[in-house]
Amino acid sequence: MILVDSSVWIDHFRNIESKPVRRLRQLIGEEPLLIGDLILCEILQGFNSEAQARLVQRSFSRFEAVALSDPGLAVIAAANYRSLRRQGITIRKTIDVIIGTFCIERGHALLHSDRDFEPMERLLGLRSI
Repeated sequence: MILVDSSVWIDHFRNIESKPVRRLRQLIGEEPLLIGDLILCEILQGFNSEAQARLVQRSFSRFEAVALSDPGLAVIAAANYRSLRRQGITIRKTIDVIIGTFCIERGHALLHSDRDFEPMERLLGLRSI
């Protein structure tokens, strides 16, 4: 399965042409995609219009929604954060560590356009597409 990060969805909704957005548009309808609860929150909070937010929320019903964390995963994510920090890398947002750890632990690929995931790819085994 493929989890799509908010960085790609937001660019998609803004009609920003990028390699990750083109890949997302290829995958929709071809591959099963996951929408994470925290990712959905990030996307929906960016809309000024309630009508737009509801429309996007409904459009996401075609994807499998997943909870990105639980107590066990939170402990692993914190360990991953500390591991990266010991190597001189500080991930800017806790949610990114949770998303990366979720994908690593559950064996999912991540589609993103966020530089914070790159160290997780190199050092923690995060698989991205």
